[in-house]
Amino acid sequence: MGEKILMKGNEAIGEAAIKAGCRHFFGYPITPQNELPEYMARRLPEVGGAMVQAESEIAAINMVYGAAGAGVRVMTSSSSPGISLKQEGISYIAGAELPCVIVNMVRGGPGLGGIQPAQGDYWQATRGGGHGDYRVLVLAPAGIQEMVDVVQDAFDLADKYRNPVMILGDGMMGQMMEPVMFRDEAVTKLPEKDWATTGTRHHPGRRNVINSLYLQPDRLEEHNDHLQRKYAEIEANEVRYEEVDVEGAELVVAAYGTTARIVRSAMEAAKQAGLRVGLIRPITLWPFPVEPFERAAEHAKAFLSVEMSAGQMVEDVRLAVNGKKSVHFYGRTGGMVPTPEAVLAKFKEILGGEA
Repeated sequence: MGEKILMKGNEAIGEAAIKAGCRHFFGYPITPQNELPEYMARRLPEVGGAMVQAESEIAAINMVYGAAGAGVRVMTSSSSPGISLKQEGISYIAGAELPCVIVNMVRGGPGLGGIQPAQGDYWQATRGGGHGDYRVLVLAPAGIQEMVDVVQDAFDLADKYRNPVMILGDGMMGQMMEPVMFRDEAVTKLPEKDWATTGTRHHPGRRNVINSLYLQPDRLEEHNDHLQRKYAEIEANEVRYEEVDVEGAELVVAAYGTTARIVRSAMEAAKQAGLRVGLIRPITLWPFPVEPFERAAEHAKAFLSVEMSAGQMVEDVRLAVNGKKSVHFYGRTGGMVPTPEAVLAKFKEILGGEA
């Protein structure tokens, strides 16, 4: 690792992507992620790459499809409404089994909403978001250093599974600044991609065709079965989470991203008040970390999901707990950020009622 550098979240993602071997970026402006395409526009030409500001989000995601099909590491970024416009293309990319990285710096919604941070795109990200039976890996970092680290992982996972990977941040995380360190060695050699449409000069006598169209229903079902086996492999091997003070906790809180940082502050105050509160922080939102919730349900009195939404991840928490204990929810919407004081008050309310 090199020296620490103070960087804004959006720009740190860009530099991490370049060090991960990304040389192609296609995007369209939308607040609060604009610093990322601006950074790529400045930096990519310096390393022999290219950033194209497309005429729309729809055009940008289809450019990603083309570049991914040619076997290069490629990324796009946007914020909530822009990701919605990309959903058809993301479904095509998943159906064609192409690796790429998609960054969503979530803002308040629905509709145009506002430019403040939110977590209201959880369902969109973890349920595919577009049409058809498909999944994208979703990584949710809780700080700028972790954001830098998961960018490298995102490109590696995309290549490993030939699947889109989404990094889910929020407007606060994209704008805040923290010191970060990058890996000393940038990626110079990418995995072999013998499926890519690079022309017959690389694969004499063989034509590679990339497609997501299967007009024969039995052939399409066969393709869907193949995808579902791949998603099952991802669920078996790629679950990531962090546990804090879960063993012996009476109340176990679920939170991710920026909200998890707020919960950690509330937990410190809870400890001083004599409350036993633990945290399970999903790092992969999909695949969701079911197992730690199942374990915690053996001893915890109750669970609480804290989100910057009207209640989305709480549904996955309920599925994981599977009725063994009560699952509560606390959330703020519209770009309002929960305060540690309000979260602590919710802890006290639940533990008082459960005692």
